[in-house]
Amino acid sequence: MGDRPWQQPHEQASYPHAGMVQAASSSAHGGIIRKEAGGGYDMAEFDQALFLYLNSQDQTSAIQDQPQTLNIFPSQPMHVVEPALPKGSMLGTNHTTPNAGAGPSSKRSPPAGGPKDGKPAAVKREAGSSGGATGSGTPSTSNQQEGPRTPDAKTLRRLAQNREAARKSRLRKKAYIQNLETSRIRLSQLEQELHRSRTQCKLFAEAAWFDMEHARWQEEHGKMMRHLRAALEAEEHAAAPAAEAQLRQMVDAAAAHHGVLAELKAAVARADAFHLVSGAWVSAAERCFLWIGGFRPSELIKVAVRHAEPLTEPQAMGICGVQQWAREVEAALDHELQAMHRSVSEAVSSDAAALLCPYSDVPGYMATMSLAIGKLASLEAFVRQADALRLQALHRLPQILTARQSARCFLAIAGYSHRLRALSELWHTRPRHEPAASTPAAGSSHGPPYQSRDGLL
Repeated sequence: MGDRPWQQPHEQASYPHAGMVQAASSSAHGGIIRKEAGGGYDMAEFDQALFLYLNSQDQTSAIQDQPQTLNIFPSQPMHVVEPALPKGSMLGTNHTTPNAGAGPSSKRSPPAGGPKDGKPAAVKREAGSSGGATGSGTPSTSNQQEGPRTPDAKTLRRLAQNREAARKSRLRKKAYIQNLETSRIRLSQLEQELHRSRTQCKLFAEAAWFDMEHARWQEEHGKMMRHLRAALEAEEHAAAPAAEAQLRQMVDAAAAHHGVLAELKAAVARADAFHLVSGAWVSAAERCFLWIGGFRPSELIKVAVRHAEPLTEPQAMGICGVQQWAREVEAALDHELQAMHRSVSEAVSSDAAALLCPYSDVPGYMATMSLAIGKLASLEAFVRQADALRLQALHRLPQILTARQSARCFLAIAGYSHRLRALSELWHTRPRHEPAASTPAAGSSHGPPYQSRDGLL
């Protein structure tokens, strides 16, 4: 041990096998092989010492012959360099490798990376073996440095198909949205038409109801007039005060029955005044003499007075006064009605540009129509005023005339309406003969012959 000055004490401690060999050697040469009392050597102890020595040699050879393996799973990052330990540290001795031929008598050479001044050198761990063994899991440098690859023809074709499918999808979506917008507009139009149809149905229902009620009123009024005619004939034959009183009651009932017709007109005028003003509920001949939903009061008075003659002077003056009053009221109503007609006409034709393009200004168009509708709403008031004037004229006649004369007046008014209705039926059922074509004489001109005024007369 003394002839190895370069060996440090801590290096000797790091090789336990060498110590074992030395112990076995010293024990073999020293105290293990003892002499017996007779001067001979104990061979059993010699064999034991030899076995221990050979065993230590086999263990050392096995350690040196074991191949070095790659540390695949290092405990620290591979690029980290272990710091140098201070001199004399016990951890620095673990990095030295024992000599393959260490034994009790073999010499040791200093490690290849050993420090010259007693400091341990830092060992840098590297990834993978020195021979470039595979299995390290690190990508190659050539793969990392490759640029973007150019797509192949299949990929380009698929991208083009995707773009075409997206374009077609956008077109379908646009067409679907346009279809929805068209359907929405159509639905709005259908709602308006449905609302208009419901309104028209309501108006038609009101008009139909009034026509039915007017027909019933005419039937009842005809029965009343037949009873009045019978009472008038009985009163003329009897000439009694009781018969005249009964006749007066029947005349008052006839005047009140005209009031029932005025109430029916007022009811339908709130829904459709045009139906009354147009005269769709009367015959064609009656429609020619119509005035705001009925006959003119002055005309009714003139028809009635013809059947009330002979009149006394006071009666004639009274009748003339009622007739003059009726004409004045009629003139006032005519003036107001004409003013309403002019205002409606001006409201409808106020926007000349809308006539060329009706839908250019929809808000303005609707405002104009609303104004015209507001002015036409006064037709209901005109119908009420005209009916009121007719009722007043009919109620004033019995106040001036006698019961018999008043009965004749109501019978004349009823007969007047009945004859007009009969005239309408005869007009529609009249025979229609087409004029025969006159054949011109030979040698005459193709034009019609000249006739003088005297010849026409």
